[in-house]
Amino acid sequence: MDCVSLFILVVLTFFHQTAVSSLDEITWTYKGVVGQSEWSEHFPDCGSSAQSPVDVITTQTRYDPSLFPVTPLGYSQYGNQPFTLFNNGHTVIVELPEWMGLGGLPWLYSAAQLHLHWGSGGPGYGGSEHTINGLSANAELHVVHYNSDLYPNMSTAMTQRDGLAVLGILIVTGEETNPGFNNILSYLSRIRHAGQKAFIPAFDVRSLLPNNLGRYYRYNGSLTTPPCYQSVIWTLFHERVQISKAQLLKLETILYSSTAEESENMLLQDNYRVTQPLNHRVIFASFSAESGRELSSGEVTAIVIGVMCGCVGLAVIIRFIVKTIRFFKLLHLETVVVNSSTSSWDILHNNRPAPMPRAKETENPKEQKQDLALNMTLEAERKEEPLPTSQL
Repeated sequence: MDCVSLFILVVLTFFHQTAVSSLDEITWTYKGVVGQSEWSEHFPDCGSSAQSPVDVITTQTRYDPSLFPVTPLGYSQYGNQPFTLFNNGHTVIVELPEWMGLGGLPWLYSAAQLHLHWGSGGPGYGGSEHTINGLSANAELHVVHYNSDLYPNMSTAMTQRDGLAVLGILIVTGEETNPGFNNILSYLSRIRHAGQKAFIPAFDVRSLLPNNLGRYYRYNGSLTTPPCYQSVIWTLFHERVQISKAQLLKLETILYSSTAEESENMLLQDNYRVTQPLNHRVIFASFSAESGRELSSGEVTAIVIGVMCGCVGLAVIIRFIVKTIRFFKLLHLETVVVNSSTSSWDILHNNRPAPMPRAKETENPKEQKQDLALNMTLEAERKEEPLPTSQL
């Protein structure tokens, strides 16, 4: 009986090890035979209720004032040791030294690696895993840390509920080149095929993060790739990071998911998982939902038009005020000039003497003497004339 029991135990152990080994050897993909719709059949956790990524509806987030800005530890103190760049067939990975870490969480989390997710259609076609209000970005960066206070390594921590802390950074495109991302993209040609590794110069990992580390969303989720362990505290930054269109094109077209030995090269593209149901989980925000609310294109257009109309109206008002001030200044100046040129006779017109008639031209002196003598004779004759007798 003891021999039979021992035999059964050996057989069960063999089958268990075989099952685990086969699980590890399963080649999953984002599309195809073992695509993401079939992940849960081979990796049970992928069908659980707290999966990642998710769509963040900003109006449904809950503001938590206890969420302080994330604190990268040692990100800029990279030293002289090179980083390892690795193509694992699913993404590009940069292995990070464990003395880099993340503060601001209940435990100390040590850095493990960072990797990227992207699409295939260029700018405007998506590629990020997380979305905000249903809108995806062109790519997404994940910086992975494990709980070094409680667990000895990444492998052990990733199976525990509080084992991992991942920073999520949404990436959009613009005209300017991002020098921080060139520290990775410039060396992708060295690891074009799956399984290839290369050493690259160490760089400041902080240069990959957004400027504002105080505005983010926090929720409990999972790894976004098999085995999809639900062991991640997610921190998704609200601010996007920008790279150039040329940088995105290089990321989307230079790597292969196939090995160098395979006859057919398969481009490594569209390596992002679709968003998963939130299932009553709460997404916390380090800032109020209204201040972090995304504006629609219509709202942005309305705001721009309103600002332009306001500026035009303000300019019209200022012009009217200036013209009014100038008018009253000119009116005042004219009044002063008129008053200073007006005489006292114009003011006191009732007291002004009547104009004197113009004297006739001087007559001949001889004629004047004759007229004078004639006048005197007539006057004398009037005096000698007797007065009339009054009637009785």
